[in-house]
Amino acid sequence: MITVTFTAPDGAEIAASARPGLTLMEAARDACVPGILAECGGACSCSTCHVYIDPAWTAKLPEAEEMEVDLLDFAVEVDPETSRLSCQITLTPELDGLRVRVPARQG
Repeated sequence: MITVTFTAPDGAEIAASARPGLTLMEAARDACVPGILAECGGACSCSTCHVYIDPAWTAKLPEAEEMEVDLLDFAVEVDPETSRLSCQITLTPELDGLRVRVPARQG
């Protein structure tokens, strides 16, 4: 199992465990992480699963594809260095221990 820590806007931390191959969004949904709306269900057609990747982990992720980058234009308070759509990050064993922050609101 892969462990991911989500930090809520109020600072509360939620540890989630997920099988490799699930997306970060699915891990958040399964752990009932507040603030991850995922209105499109992971189809990469909204920006309501926006998260901020801990800077220590950004280089370990594949680069965002064009569709994700375009959708981030609709997210609120995007950070060009750390913002990602959690539906576009597939969890692998190399991401065990990943830390992300949930934005105060989704776009």
